[in-house]
Amino acid sequence: MHDIDYDAVWAIKKLKQTGAQAFIVGGAVRDLLLGSKPKDFDIATSASPRQVQRLFWNARVIGRRFKLVHLTFRDKIIEVSTFRSGLEASEHGPSMYGTIEQDAKRRDFTINSLYLDPIENLIYDFNDSMEDFKKCRIRSILPLSNTFIEDPVRMIRAIKYAETTSFALGWDLKRAIRSHAEELEKVPTSRITEEVTKILASGESLSIIRALQKYGLLVHLLPCLSMYARYPAFENSLRLLDEAVRDSKKANRDLAKGQMFKALAKPVIVLQEQDELTAEERFRDVFRQIKVLISPITPANYDIEEAASMILREAGFTVPKQCLKAHKPLPSISQRRKPQTEQGRNKPRRKVRSRAVQEVEKTEQSAMG
Repeated sequence: MHDIDYDAVWAIKKLKQTGAQAFIVGGAVRDLLLGSKPKDFDIATSASPRQVQRLFWNARVIGRRFKLVHLTFRDKIIEVSTFRSGLEASEHGPSMYGTIEQDAKRRDFTINSLYLDPIENLIYDFNDSMEDFKKCRIRSILPLSNTFIEDPVRMIRAIKYAETTSFALGWDLKRAIRSHAEELEKVPTSRITEEVTKILASGESLSIIRALQKYGLLVHLLPCLSMYARYPAFENSLRLLDEAVRDSKKANRDLAKGQMFKALAKPVIVLQEQDELTAEERFRDVFRQIKVLISPITPANYDIEEAASMILREAGFTVPKQCLKAHKPLPSISQRRKPQTEQGRNKPRRKVRSRAVQEVEKTEQSAMG
């Protein structure tokens, strides 16, 4: 496993030096086993959030009911969570924290419930997850009678994992998804927006949206667009988007979100004739149509303006500068550092060692001494 993040290993070493247990968990372990490079690394530990915060200079505690710690680095954030017992904090106070075994039983699916110790190079499996990897299946850890009521977004993730890994959903899981589809109506708009954006950025949006339609979920995510999901023009638009996303990943860059929302809306946008509207009126009309079509998700106005501009320019219309009023959202911390080109990587440069690297080297030298 050569794609393990160095800073994640450093953080785990620091935690283990205090006597705490610490592991890489979740999607990162899944991706490593599947031969993919993980985008994010999460850590689970027996140390409390307060202990983690005291240990790291770059730590910030977030959350109210269940606190997490974000370790902020120059180009990423590593999320550190304390093992959970499954008990609610409001009822039991500090006892909501538990053991690694209890924490493993709180995960959503078995393929996300493995614990990797990168120091000892060991994987801990408490849910027969490796058996599911061998059989290429997705299985819920929590009872299907309430797992999707507790968090309806798990239905979207189950389908997304099935389409991106080619793992199979069991018949009981399929039945539970169909019967709980309406639970998605209770999910906050911000979470739905986040999940739809992840789907569009996956490079497998066409197959995922087909599956969401098949299991009756798409009508609760994108009710307007669900009516057009089987239209050839709509499917072709998503197919082209997936190709563009894959090309961007190969070039080590992110595709503009405006281009993603353009792919969703363009096949069903109705453009007025050249003489019927002014350029500004036409832009506002397309902007409004996109808003309605992708409702209830609420991406930044900047991204919708970008999508409207692309649609109009591709149709041969001009877009006056004064139409673009929204400010570009601040990039996430993982996007602020521009990826290096092959040419840039080959350039000789002065070595700059991070504090994390220095501390690991110091520890290794003292151990050898």
